[in-house]
Amino acid sequence: MSGWSHHAGLAVLLDRANVDTDQLIPARFMSTPRAQGYGRFLLHDLRGDGAAWDVPGASILVAGPNFGCGSSREAAVYALVDAGFRAVIAPGFGDIFAANAVNNGLLPAVADTGALMRALPGRLAIDLAVGTITPEGGAAIGFDLDPVWCVKLINGWDDIDLTARHTDDITAFAKRRREQAPWLWPQTTGAKPPSTGRDQ
Repeated sequence: MSGWSHHAGLAVLLDRANVDTDQLIPARFMSTPRAQGYGRFLLHDLRGDGAAWDVPGASILVAGPNFGCGSSREAAVYALVDAGFRAVIAPGFGDIFAANAVNNGLLPAVADTGALMRALPGRLAIDLAVGTITPEGGAAIGFDLDPVWCVKLINGWDDIDLTARHTDDITAFAKRRREQAPWLWPQTTGAKPPSTGRDQ
């Protein structure tokens, strides 16, 4: 997964609250291999003539509150990423959805979307390091993002990558813990284990 710190792209509006993960990708499509792409299933049952969000080339989605609520299916994030989206901007997100988004390089930016909605469809510029979203020809607004999530997105890290950066700290903690509480570890005497009869 590649990291990113700046992104400018076409933003579209999904003016709907409580869009859950089953709406993002209905369960009946989840048996399809991911290699075939989930983008075509994104918001499948909400598609229709003139859907404001269904614009070719869009990479930023501005949505209503409580986006990504419902079940924990990571396929909801896959559908957005495979459809070309790099960021979702909303007043709030389902907790599990937001964590899954970051682990797949998708920004879940918590922001007041009122001013942005009036500028859509249109281009937005996102600066991860500074924490701002700027409409083309407009003033920047701030967004909220956990600082650790920001580091993960900029570096292209998932949870395993982040943990690997602390290998020395983890090793040192384990060594210190073993010295402080040796009774937590099984004691080995070096004695040969009893025969089971199968080694005769």
